[in-house]
Amino acid sequence: MQGQLRPVWQDTWSHLWVPLARRASRLGHADLFCELYPDLNRALASPKTVEGLAQITGDIRVARHEFRRVKSADLTNESELVAFIEGSYETLEDLGGDVLANAYFVLLDRFLERFGLRYDLRRPCSLSPTLQGLFAGLVGELRTVTAQDAHLDNLMKGFEDAIRDLRYGCTDGRIMTCIGKEIMLLEAIGAIAPGVTSGTLGEMCDQVGTWPHAAIKESLKKLYGFASDYPGIRHGRNTRGMLRGIEMRDMLAMSILLTGFTPYLTDQLDAELVYRGS
Repeated sequence: MQGQLRPVWQDTWSHLWVPLARRASRLGHADLFCELYPDLNRALASPKTVEGLAQITGDIRVARHEFRRVKSADLTNESELVAFIEGSYETLEDLGGDVLANAYFVLLDRFLERFGLRYDLRRPCSLSPTLQGLFAGLVGELRTVTAQDAHLDNLMKGFEDAIRDLRYGCTDGRIMTCIGKEIMLLEAIGAIAPGVTSGTLGEMCDQVGTWPHAAIKESLKKLYGFASDYPGIRHGRNTRGMLRGIEMRDMLAMSILLTGFTPYLTDQLDAELVYRGS
């Protein structure tokens, strides 16, 4: 998923661990990887046995070699990797005090910024998803959900293609196509939700029992009403409620708003996973 640590794990070697190892050696802690490897082992999909771990951590060169050999595919998931990254701060603090732990914090902060990752680093060492990371996570999870169904996958790609087409000109026609295709995607997602028998998004809102408050349900129904009534988006031909021509601000706002409603329309999307990362 875009902005996650796991896909760029191997880049941490040159940008994070090697500079940190140099600092640790100057402080007299050449056994840095011997101390870190047990924590990393807990994040591995196939962790070493007690005996194997003892062999690795008992030799400085072996520990460094084994640490470097770990690839993104060897890691269990994003949340376990985040736990390792956060927990390493305390391990380093125990090993080399504030000097080493702070050097780690600074290097980690630079790494997150360099690779545009979805986390905000806070003292002493906690990684919190950013707002942009949260939205990227939602879109990524939506892609995962739609990819499991040929029809949904088609509609998702059609919506994304419509957004890409805006590079050829942000005309009102292309903007309305984007909004219309996203409504079609939401209708298809809602159509397979438990208890839904209707074919229109507005009526689906009354059949989906996931709303925390009626006002939220009504807000999606009104957005659907806008897309249905506005001339050129779906079926609308009457200009009576039209206040102005469609603009890029409408494409941006509607895309974000409508995507934000997807967790209410499907039980296949894991909201907690979106927040903490896969």
